[in-house]
Amino acid sequence: METRRHAAHKGNTHVSESRKRAISIRINTGDVSKVKRLAQRLGVRDSDIVRFALKSMLTRLVPLCDPEVRGRNLVPVFVESGAELLRYFDLDAARLEVIINGSTGAERRVERDDIALLALTGAQDPYAALKLSELNHEDEHLLRNGELSSSLRRYLYEKYVYRNGAATGGNGGNGGTHATPARISAGATHE
Repeated sequence: METRRHAAHKGNTHVSESRKRAISIRINTGDVSKVKRLAQRLGVRDSDIVRFALKSMLTRLVPLCDPEVRGRNLVPVFVESGAELLRYFDLDAARLEVIINGSTGAERRVERDDIALLALTGAQDPYAALKLSELNHEDEHLLRNGELSSSLRRYLYEKYVYRNGAATGGNGGNGGTHATPARISAGATHE
C-alpha cells in the first residue's frame, strides 16, 4: 500500500487519506441499548451515535494526540476531562506525571503537587479539597461546599495557562506569554 501511495503522489494523483475503515468494539448490552434509544430518538443510525461519541472524545483530547504538547499545555485537558480519564483508564499520579511532564523542559513542567491534586479529583474529592486549600491558601470549607471543580480550574489555569503574577509558583510568569484555554486545549500552543 505504501508503494502505491508513493507512486500515486509521484504521478500528481492524490490518494485520499480519509477513507473510512470498519472497526469492531465491545460494549456492554446496557450501552448498546442506550445507543439504540439515542439513535431512534434522533432519527439516525446507531453508527452515527458511535461516530459522534468518538469525534466528541477526540476533540476534547486532541492535545494528547500531539507528542509535542507537554507540560503546562496539557493542563486544560486534564482540568476539563481529567476525572473521567483518570477513572476510566485507572491513571494514578505517577502515570499522570509521565504523560504530562515526560521529556518536558523545566519551564513547561507541571509541579508534582499539582499533578497529585489532579489525580485526586473525582475519586477523593475531600482530600483533593484539603490539598488544594493548602496549595492555594483558600478556605477549605468553601472548597468542600461543591466548589472544588471551579476552584481547581481557577487555580491551575492561573498558575499554568494564564501564568499571572504570584500564582506562577516557579513556572515563570514571563510577561507577554498568555494563551487562552481554548487555544491550548485545541493543541495550538506549542512552546
